[in-house]
Amino acid sequence: MSVAIEQKKAVVEELAGKMDGAVAFYLTDFTGIDVQGMTDLRARLRAAGVEYLVVKNTLARRALESVELPDDLAEFFVGPTGLVIGRDDAVMPAKVIDEFAREHDDRPKVKVGVVERRTMSAEDVARLAKLPPREQLYAELAGAMEAPLSQLAMMMQNMLGEFVGLLDALRGQKENE
Repeated sequence: MSVAIEQKKAVVEELAGKMDGAVAFYLTDFTGIDVQGMTDLRARLRAAGVEYLVVKNTLARRALESVELPDDLAEFFVGPTGLVIGRDDAVMPAKVIDEFAREHDDRPKVKVGVVERRTMSAEDVARLAKLPPREQLYAELAGAMEAPLSQLAMMMQNMLGEFVGLLDALRGQKENE
């Protein structure tokens, strides 16, 4: 086999591994973004712990064949395609893309998203981008769980106080008898 074929096989395997190991990935059309804008987008994504790759569509379609993902994804690998890969979080990559697009004439455009092996439309990805960050959701969940527990603790403390008061009254009554 020639070196070029071996290199392509390696790229396909690497790409398949990245898509398979991702919590979420998004296919974008980066048409209309200049070099400076693309550098800025990559820097923002890197700062968020997200990887951005420009992929060859034919190699990406081949990579899809070895990964268990929805079958209809291959149809989105047309034209200029950027692959945004989120390994740990599905929301952060969507937020970065959405924020960047609002600042740059709706570019890049999201073609499709895949979150936990389920296909999402561009509109679904935009809604996902509006979710609060994971840390905030955890804080809200912890707050929601903490409120009933603190109420239970206060109720138990009040009941204990009442019980001590009753015992004290009973002791006083026994002393008077």
